[in-house]
Amino acid sequence: MANVTGDQPRLTAKGERTRGRIVEEAARLIYERGVAATTLDEIKAAAEVSGSQLYHYFPDKDELVRAVINYQADAIVTNQQHANLGTVKGLRAWRNTVIAASKSTEAKGGCPLGSLGGQLAESDPEARALIAAGFDRWSSTLSDGLQALHAHGQLPSDINPDDLAVTILAALQGGLLLAQVQRSTRPFEIAVDTILALVAPMINE
Repeated sequence: MANVTGDQPRLTAKGERTRGRIVEEAARLIYERGVAATTLDEIKAAAEVSGSQLYHYFPDKDELVRAVINYQADAIVTNQQHANLGTVKGLRAWRNTVIAASKSTEAKGGCPLGSLGGQLAESDPEARALIAAGFDRWSSTLSDGLQALHAHGQLPSDINPDDLAVTILAALQGGLLLAQVQRSTRPFEIAVDTILALVAPMINE
């Protein structure tokens, strides 16, 4: 996956903390308000940094947005890696976690990564590529667990775990979008539960 800081010199520990705080606050504001409606001045105030500090780490808003994309993708993949999708118990726990997460936001905001795709895919090719890479990583992590389920005979034999991972991602994204516009988590719950009931009916046993 592309790294927006790959050509930059190594930062000090303090510099890493400052940069991380800027990205974290930018990610929060952009998730709440969208890319276009979030200004650098607002990010600067939220992160409690000066203009010179902000521009030291991010010469322009595009650079910062790309860092936010990587931040959101990393957070999702890290959380996904903690879910043990290779067991029925783990799959059931994952189902409960993703639905609880949607309820905690009251169906607002959509997917932190998917919402960025909707805003940037047609206007920023580099951002689109980073988002696509993030989804590839997410899909691969899902597939790792599903491969284990498949190997233990807990998925239909004709199911391809890689294809199923993409299908689950599509269900998640579509369900989150419907939940966002309807301000109800119900569409998301239906999407998740339906796809799991079709391919892993033992989750409800």
